Amino acid sequence: MTMSNLPPLVTVFGGSGFVGRHVVRELAKRGYRIRVAVRRPDLAGFLRPAGYVGQIQLVQANLRYRKSIDQAVAGSDHVVNCVGILFESGKNSFDAVQEFGAKAVAEAARAVGATLTHVSAIGADSKSQSSYARSKGRAEEAILSTVPDAIILRPSIIFGKEDNFFNKFADMARTMPFLPLIGGGLTKFQPVFVEDVATAIAKAVEGKVAKGKTYELGGAEILTFKQCLEAVLRITYRKRPLVTLPFGVASLIGSIASMVPLITPPLTSDQVLLLKSDNVVSKEAEQEGRTLAAFGIRPTLLDAILPSYLVQYRVQGQFTNSGKAA
Repeated sequence: MTMSNLPPLVTVFGGSGFVGRHVVRELAKRGYRIRVAVRRPDLAGFLRPAGYVGQIQLVQANLRYRKSIDQAVAGSDHVVNCVGILFESGKNSFDAVQEFGAKAVAEAARAVGATLTHVSAIGADSKSQSSYARSKGRAEEAILSTVPDAIILRPSIIFGKEDNFFNKFADMARTMPFLPLIGGGLTKFQPVFVEDVATAIAKAVEGKVAKGKTYELGGAEILTFKQCLEAVLRITYRKRPLVTLPFGVASLIGSIASMVPLITPPLTSDQVLLLKSDNVVSKEAEQEGRTLAAFGIRPTLLDAILPSYLVQYRVQGQFTNSGKAA
């Protein structure tokens, strides 16, 4: 195969993360050459078997260092940015990673003439009180001003084997006597399956949807926070009371947890701010067809996937008797 007829090269930032690893697999199935740009390439070797020999290349890149971004993007036909953080740690602040880093990726893509797909989040708003949502919103504005035909995808909470939502609460149910209903558990979510998100990203790379638009990706069902926790307890056969935790108390706990060094905080005050707003596809996106439907994807039901990986949190795993909840 000569250089002139090689498959297109796609650089995926954050390709070893929860969403990124599924994106890499989807792109590999479609025959793309893939450059996975991550901070620790030595920990991303598990991705190589997803493609044929030489199809998946691992390179070092950090969104806080522009030179590494330019080197990762060089020669690319398309760039996908899946990098996002749930809490700030050291130099990895929301502004540094999710705003300035995303803008740098867009500038690097423009410099080489590559098209761009960026993974944001429902609730992204440059004027939000939440630092997370504000940095996501500012990133979107910077990206579209730099690469006007960029495709931006805003998923709701994403579920899948490696998720940090349902797994977190299933683990809490295993070790705690109760589960916290932050703010009364009324916040609404529209959980979307990680493979549906990855397929949407792959179709964006293929040019299957209109460019320069923002798409909102939600699942088949809208559930309250309380209903999500009830689903976790039902699937794991656990009996735990759901105790209401006022937003103020939750915010205080989050602030204290964030100050403890060398641990992943179970909750932050910024996450509490996010829980004050529903996380569902907007009416505007529904009316304009800027949803999974635009990609020809029928959302996967939560109950079709959740038991396949939450089974590990049952007392005796798959052998647990449903009539003997713990």
